[in-house]
Amino acid sequence: MSTDEAQGGRQLSYEEARAELVATVERLEAGGATLEESLKLWERGEALADMCQSHLEGARERLKARTDPDAED
Repeated sequence: MSTDEAQGGRQLSYEEARAELVATVERLEAGGATLEESLKLWERGEALADMCQSHLEGARERLKARTDPDAED
């Protein structure tokens, strides 16, 4: 199940993705999962980290557009 599917098909906010990423890392660090479960957790974590990065890049671009006088509208 993808991250979006777990949230009813909607895009997670940065805060939601980050919180889920933290929980995923904690589950991995706790151990006790099978190899397959660990791989699924790792893949989910990678997807969540990518989502967080995308949100941050978008925010950076929005700030740059607002603060850079040479930025195009």
